[in-house]
Amino acid sequence: MNMDDLDKYIQKRKERDPEFAKGYESGFQEFLIGALLKEAREDAGVTQEELATAIHTKKSVISRLENHASDARVSTLRKVAQALGKELVIELREPAGKPQRRNSPRKHLAPA
Repeated sequence: MNMDDLDKYIQKRKERDPEFAKGYESGFQEFLIGALLKEAREDAGVTQEELATAIHTKKSVISRLENHASDARVSTLRKVAQALGKELVIELREPAGKPQRRNSPRKHLAPA
């Protein structure tokens, strides 16, 4: 199975299974955070151990961030970004496919 076939399968599965789609997207975002952290570290020419020393933590914490970033603290992500000469940016936006509303008088909280 090549990547095009895999992409097609994932897209079809998301279309027929909303729970799969929801879980896939959240899992992908967690994977993406870890991949971005690893890429930034490698681009900086820094080992996990060197980065850990720079932010006063253990190498295992850096490994966990790069492989399972789902429970990362914002403060830790900010320290990593700063140590690598980067800026941490967090953005809130409408979910994909949801129409954007402008100038709505009241905002409602969605259940957590």
